Amino acid sequence: MKSKRKPATIDGYLAGLSPDKRAALQHLRKTIRAAVPRAEECISYQLPAFRLDGRVLLWFGAGANHCSFYPGAVVQGFKAQLEKYDTSKGTIRFPADRPLPATLVRKLVKARIAQAKKTILSRRTR
Repeated sequence: MKSKRKPATIDGYLAGLSPDKRAALQHLRKTIRAAVPRAEECISYQLPAFRLDGRVLLWFGAGANHCSFYPGAVVQGFKAQLEKYDTSKGTIRFPADRPLPATLVRKLVKARIAQAKKTILSRRTR
């Protein structure tokens, strides 16, 4: 269970979790870091997040009975690969003992980066 304190860092957030959730989210964090090394770690909406070019790109966290990855609307494009997981519009929920495969996380991160770039470009042309 998470601590009642608001964490200031991802390490602080992870420290308040059970060992199984901490390990699953550390694995996710490492995979994200490898996929987008120039992203900055931060806390956004009290969740661990990665910021790229000044904008939050994605989040992750732990619930009472699961871990979550929040890559945004790109989830919809990966329905077949995510059929074993509980998903919603921009969220993937998974048990701590069955973390997301690193190859899938990398694909989701790359898709999210492409989506973010497309959004930025469309805003510039308005």
